[in-house]
Amino acid sequence: MSSASIAVNSPSSSNHFIKDGVTSVNVNRLCSFSFESGLFGSKILTKKLSLSVNGTRPTRPERISYSGLEPVKASSRSFDVVIVGAGVIGLTIARQFLTGSDLSVAVVDKAVPCSGATGAGQGYIWMVHKNPASETWELTKRSHQLWKMLAETIRDQGMDPLQVLGWKKTGSLLVGRTPEDSVMLRKRVSQLSEAGVRAEYLSTDELHSKEPAIYVGTDGGAAFAPDDCQLDAHQAVSYIEKTPMIYRLTDLLHREADMQSSIMSQLQFRSTSSGEFEAVQTSNNTLYGKAIVVAAGCWSRSLMHDLFKGSHIQLDALVMPRKGHLLVFENFNPLQLNHGSMEVGYVDYQNATFPLGLDDQSQTLSVSMTATIDMMGNLVLGSSRQFAGFSTEVDDSIVLHIWKRAGEFFPKLKEPSLTDFIKNRKVRVGLRPYMPDGKPVIGNVPGLSNLFLATGHEGGGLSMALGTAEMVVDMVLGNTTYVDSSPFAAEGRCC
Repeated sequence: MSSASIAVNSPSSSNHFIKDGVTSVNVNRLCSFSFESGLFGSKILTKKLSLSVNGTRPTRPERISYSGLEPVKASSRSFDVVIVGAGVIGLTIARQFLTGSDLSVAVVDKAVPCSGATGAGQGYIWMVHKNPASETWELTKRSHQLWKMLAETIRDQGMDPLQVLGWKKTGSLLVGRTPEDSVMLRKRVSQLSEAGVRAEYLSTDELHSKEPAIYVGTDGGAAFAPDDCQLDAHQAVSYIEKTPMIYRLTDLLHREADMQSSIMSQLQFRSTSSGEFEAVQTSNNTLYGKAIVVAAGCWSRSLMHDLFKGSHIQLDALVMPRKGHLLVFENFNPLQLNHGSMEVGYVDYQNATFPLGLDDQSQTLSVSMTATIDMMGNLVLGSSRQFAGFSTEVDDSIVLHIWKRAGEFFPKLKEPSLTDFIKNRKVRVGLRPYMPDGKPVIGNVPGLSNLFLATGHEGGGLSMALGTAEMVVDMVLGNTTYVDSSPFAAEGRCC
């Protein structure tokens, strides 16, 4: 990828902003807007960024009718913030900017939001499998708090969080089948309780009372977190996307993937003579931004590699794709669940770290039981983890492995015939953005004050999304972050 050294000038003759099927147009002006309240009811103090050439911030544009959500054809537009990636991380960052500051935002992606790892996930917002001693604990805990506050805000506005977000307080079970598992689970309950999370240990009999369908043998047990919740990723993203004044471009950032690498074609970052990046350029549009945030999931590495090719900046965002399968069974009456469930083995495989030189084509595979009931009443079973490059092809052998593994914990799953199983199941495949050290990268690129990364959340994108969004916005605005951001910095990890 080549970048041009150009001076900042007035890049646009008009700005278009899609809002609930209506587009606002402001001729020869940069859009500015503000909200009286922050994301969850409290205003965030901000430092204003300005892109207007004459140093003044223009007024809010007049609205005109526009039918549909198709991108508007134009050569260039200007915004305060440009975000690359419309998964849950990119969109929650956009929403945090728009509801917590007066900055304008554009989001760029290849297609509709939630079409990547976000939409392929299970949607649980759980603490039961988290380790309070881990460096991601505080960020996860803060993000869960923000999700719950958002659900309460929606309820206070007279709406049902279940319908809006797919939000359900289900409680979660981390289950084991051996004496060693039970020792680990008792320790986990103690850790969670000391960290302020309500949790209790359940013996085999107590577990059977709460979740009759599950079987862990006579030596098993479970850690139970009654306040854990889940949501529907598609519903949540749909709600977030309706935030007023998010400008979204689709089908402009094309991802061409094969087993070796992912190439994000027809995308360039334009730089100024001082070395800062001032715009994202697609095949049809140039989006000028005072701040640029790359939240492109497992494609972030190749994107950043192309961005810095030939430059003096040494950065390798080590995020790689980690493929996962989930099974969905509509109206699966033989098995009814009261809570979300996960086996202890999931924790080990999720948190496993690998040498930095790991070949991303390695067929390293793990399968662990996870089971939830979604907002539509469908049974969702998982999950697999596999380094298989950028392949999103369904692997029937893995699908069968997931089914059999779940059947070891839920005997009722063994009752349907293999023919019925194959006929009735649907499969989701997604690529989790994995970092070798198990932590996401959140923060600015060293040496570039206006270029930020937010990627590498692996299977915790939904779980850490709102905390990540809050952190990125505070970084861009120069505010103190609510959670210590130093464990997630790129410095020393990517450069």
